[in-house]
Amino acid sequence: MENRIVAVVMAAGDDARMKSSLPKVMHKICGHPMIEYVVNAVLGVSNCEPVVVLGEGGEDIKELLGPDIKYAYQPQCLGTGHAVMMAKDYLKNQTGYALVLGGNIPLITSQTLQNLLDYCINGDYDAVVLSALFENPHDYGRIVRDISGDFDRIVEHKDATQEEKLIKEVNSSIYCFSIPELLEGLDRLENNNPQGEYYLTDVLGILKDQGKKIGVYTVYDSDEIMGVNTRIQQAEATKILNRRINYGHLENGVTLIDPDNTYIGPYVRIERDVIIYPGNVLEGRTTIGEGTILYPNSRIVDSVIGKETQIQSSVILESQIGNRTTVGPFAYLRPGSQIGNNVRIGDFVEIKNAKIGDETKISHLTYVGDGDVGRNVNLGCGVVFVNYDGKKKHRTIVEDNAFVGCNTNLVAPVRVERDSFIAAGSTITDDVPQNALAIARARQINKENWVIKYKNETEEN
Repeated sequence: MENRIVAVVMAAGDDARMKSSLPKVMHKICGHPMIEYVVNAVLGVSNCEPVVVLGEGGEDIKELLGPDIKYAYQPQCLGTGHAVMMAKDYLKNQTGYALVLGGNIPLITSQTLQNLLDYCINGDYDAVVLSALFENPHDYGRIVRDISGDFDRIVEHKDATQEEKLIKEVNSSIYCFSIPELLEGLDRLENNNPQGEYYLTDVLGILKDQGKKIGVYTVYDSDEIMGVNTRIQQAEATKILNRRINYGHLENGVTLIDPDNTYIGPYVRIERDVIIYPGNVLEGRTTIGEGTILYPNSRIVDSVIGKETQIQSSVILESQIGNRTTVGPFAYLRPGSQIGNNVRIGDFVEIKNAKIGDETKISHLTYVGDGDVGRNVNLGCGVVFVNYDGKKKHRTIVEDNAFVGCNTNLVAPVRVERDSFIAAGSTITDDVPQNALAIARARQINKENWVIKYKNETEEN
């Protein structure tokens, strides 16, 4: 019979050291709340819904994680043992194993949790603590072993003797328990300490005193157990995860000119032979196609970029861009933009909720909002899609092969039919028929010697 694997994620901790009104575990690492990484890691191991223990401000966490997670509530932060007590209703009458960890350990991986679980099950342990080796353990609790090298106890840094402070093996605060043994230990747990708190580490001592088998599994990469409790630790964790993500892309055939100055989210997909220059920020579910070049300083969010496309110093949000298209510099593609193949989107062009056909050129200083632009269209410099009448937004349609001259206003709703021309400086309020030339501007009048007359009149006055 398959073991039941339940994960208990403690997310009710005090965020005073973060100096923020936001719950600690909601602070972001590489663009995503740190608890999201922890929950994803346990989902890769557990075979049932994890239990997240919430405290004050927990509604934000619940909204983030959604209904597929079980929730327990810790009304007061009375220690890690107390937090796990709040999840007892989800553990009672269960067999199998419980993984217990904090929601502020964003660098932990599913593989390490699986290794911990396997070590506990295969070794027939009642509980196993995950440890790591640090050259400078700082304030971490130390793992004290007996003369046989087996687990003896955990001593907190502040309570450690000078000899114990020399120990380099530290407690990660990540555990695997046999569920029945965990429940029994929690029932015996007391808060006889100056803080009046219930410590989960005491459960290990309780079980050991009962003759239960306690083990220690040491993780190879000590970065994985890093807890984030301050803004400095948040920055350090972000740097570590950013490098982990970037090196993964390098191994998959992506060129990053400067990995330490390229920021890629954990869910971004990049195909091989993409070249990314420094200063690029790729977020959300963005996908970058093979052979594309991202020149410096673009931000791309939740967008799909085709193959062999070039993007320079632009912002692209929730948009799609085809193959062999160029964008920028300084273009702004807002949500809902769909750009075809072999398109030119030039400098200071803004696109919003618009579809641009293949081979079209929008070279500079143009706004295309709520429009459908066909194939092989030329939109000159300074063209504006006037899409808002003060109450509603309307669409503009420009069909294939149309030529729209510079400084033209297209006042929606309006249709420019295929193969038509619009003279520069026009304000178009009516549809333009196929093959027609539309001119909508006042006739130029030159008044000879007007300036001389004006100057004479001014001097007389």
